[in-house]
Amino acid sequence: MTTPFDEPSPLPYALPPFDDVRLEHHRPAFDAGMAEQRAEVEAIAANPEPATFDNTLVALERTGQLLSRVSMVFFTLSSADSTPELHDIEAEVSPLLAAHHDAITLDSRLYERVRAVRDTAAAEGLTGEDLRLVERTHTEMTLAGAGLDDAGKERLTAINQELSTLTTTFERNLLEDTNDSAVHVTAEDELAGLDDGAKSAAAGAAADRGLDGWLITLPLYTGHPWLASLTDRGLRERIMRASLARGRRGNEHDNREVLLRIVRLRAERAELLGFPDHASVVTADETAGDPAAVAGLLSSLTPAAARNAEDERAVRSRTVGFDVESWDWAYATEILRGEQFAADSSAMRPYLEADRVLHDGVFFAANALYGLKFAERPDLHGYNDDVRVFEVTDEQDAPVGLYLLDLYTRDGKRGGAWMNPVVEQSALMGTLPVVVNNLNVAKPAAGSPTLLIQDEVETLFHEFGHALHGLIARTTYPRFSGTNVERDFVEFPSQVNEMWVSWPEVLANYAKHHETGEPMPPELVLGLSDSAGFNEGFGTTEYLAAALLDQAWHRLSKAKADAVTDVEAFERQALADAGVDVAAVPPRYSSTYFAHTFSGGYDAGYYGYIWSEVLDADTVEWFRDHGGLDRAAGRRFATLLLGVGGSKDPIEAFREFRGRDAEVGPLLRRRGLE
Repeated sequence: MTTPFDEPSPLPYALPPFDDVRLEHHRPAFDAGMAEQRAEVEAIAANPEPATFDNTLVALERTGQLLSRVSMVFFTLSSADSTPELHDIEAEVSPLLAAHHDAITLDSRLYERVRAVRDTAAAEGLTGEDLRLVERTHTEMTLAGAGLDDAGKERLTAINQELSTLTTTFERNLLEDTNDSAVHVTAEDELAGLDDGAKSAAAGAAADRGLDGWLITLPLYTGHPWLASLTDRGLRERIMRASLARGRRGNEHDNREVLLRIVRLRAERAELLGFPDHASVVTADETAGDPAAVAGLLSSLTPAAARNAEDERAVRSRTVGFDVESWDWAYATEILRGEQFAADSSAMRPYLEADRVLHDGVFFAANALYGLKFAERPDLHGYNDDVRVFEVTDEQDAPVGLYLLDLYTRDGKRGGAWMNPVVEQSALMGTLPVVVNNLNVAKPAAGSPTLLIQDEVETLFHEFGHALHGLIARTTYPRFSGTNVERDFVEFPSQVNEMWVSWPEVLANYAKHHETGEPMPPELVLGLSDSAGFNEGFGTTEYLAAALLDQAWHRLSKAKADAVTDVEAFERQALADAGVDVAAVPPRYSSTYFAHTFSGGYDAGYYGYIWSEVLDADTVEWFRDHGGLDRAAGRRFATLLLGVGGSKDPIEAFREFRGRDAEVGPLLRRRGLE
């Protein structure tokens, strides 16, 4: 069958021809792509000529172009605009892709050629990105099991195939159970405290499912942004309990057995590779180096964070006159915020209209710092009518890439927010980047403005930081394109970009009333600035609880993993042992809906957010010392950090940018942990 993936897209920037892609195209393209890459790799592995950088490493980078094209599109759709039929195809191809990947990385002939090039790298005069390509490929193949004997490789392949199926199942279960757990409201008085925009979104969600009244759909994380506004305590409790119960309700979408099987297989694979646990395998290829370094950072932050959270709970309980539970925290916090800073979140929303935030905030900062310009291209289409396409150019109007924004939630979109490429930049391939940002903002009724809450504004800036990394990086090899960096470094650029949310020049440019154009009142602006660090006990504790829970699951040996049978009991004990079992502060993600670690590629790596934040907080201080929203400062950051993608060791790149190693002091001050 002929498919739209057979040749590079003729559209600008090789944007995939989404309008031409049909359900029946995916599987044939996957099959053809895997067969094509197998043949390409076989030619490299069987080459009778001595291994060289060009005939082995560069040749390997050129393989799999058809498979890459279909994979980029398919997994964009399966995460952002999925259907049951797409889920079925994903369940079919995931184990096939795992086996295909293993057939390449575990090929002894290929491994020997890569090792031979590594051993002669100095003689070949390899430096810079070329040398890093050799070293990274050899390390990744080694950690993948290329040095195992045939029996070990056979078992490893079986484990990887089963894990690919299980992680797909986990994600599908979570999507279905999150959809099923949406809270249906039939009495409007229960919605007291919500503004008209939120009510409109809830009414639209109900209508989309053929329901009367209002439907409160759940985000990926624990809780809900509307808990800060709803005055009905009973409804707040219903929402929180629905959120916490996802994946453990005993229905067909229950994730507990899936989760346990994932943990056991990961522990078995680690033992097969010669490591004590899965976390040791993961961190061996990250900037952290080993789980002990991770534990050192997390444990150093935990006591002060938990203590601050307990103090915050006491203050909130006094504020509202009753013992604050998890479903009350955001509501009590908003009351306290208003008392202390005159910063009422509901009062801010009219000044945070999505399109103005995007153009006059996100794009404005990117232009001031990096000289980037964004022009919407309505002639280019994404995979859904809600997807907007922007052409990105530099100061000289030279093409940079395409930026796609998919803002709104829908039943076929997984929870959370993320960035992913659909075309990777590579000088070798002659391609420029095409990147997508996904959020899950509730869509208002037609004709109503999209008004954001502060958290959604911060999320948009954060995810756009990933997009900038993908757009600005210029590398030779696809392996190092954009955000293809060590996982515990990948959040660094996105966290830095959050600083511009409240930067006075940026905030003044976008925070204007959606009807009148009047700027946000000074008391709200001042409240935003003065409330920095407010509620950090809660924020740090809920994050640390999730990061420590991720580590607890993945520091189990095979024997200990096999012995765990009760997910809830393990989770309770792990949180207690870590000192983060704080009443009213559940983990940001509980085990059965922890997509980052059980289906999203952050297994044993969720610590990376705060690991990167050490670098981020230090960098924010650097920007403040060098003029803030300054073109020269932006040029240095873009050149030395964003621009290198994964082509340079990230800690070396940071050291070159900062002139020294990162210091933890700025992080401690930011989070009130000194």
